[in-house]
Amino acid sequence: MFVINPKSLGIAGGIIWGVAMLLLTWLSMITGYATIFLSLMVDIYPGYSVSFFGSIIGLVYGFIDAFVFLFLLGWLYNFIEH
Repeated sequence: MFVINPKSLGIAGGIIWGVAMLLLTWLSMITGYATIFLSLMVDIYPGYSVSFFGSIIGLVYGFIDAFVFLFLLGWLYNFIEH
């Protein structure tokens, strides 16, 4: 039987999604890339905007969002497996 550590899964995914939000925001500020996707994120994450300060907010929201989802996914997987 394979056991997933929910905390580690949440932290790893949170880092990836948070950094992705940060880098996508910066990339969009420079090139205009991913504007449609980021406009959806503006609606989902209160206070987020395509700006330098908004990229920090996106980093934090992205980490929290992915951490909670992946932690619960790992916990549910372990619960079902046992």
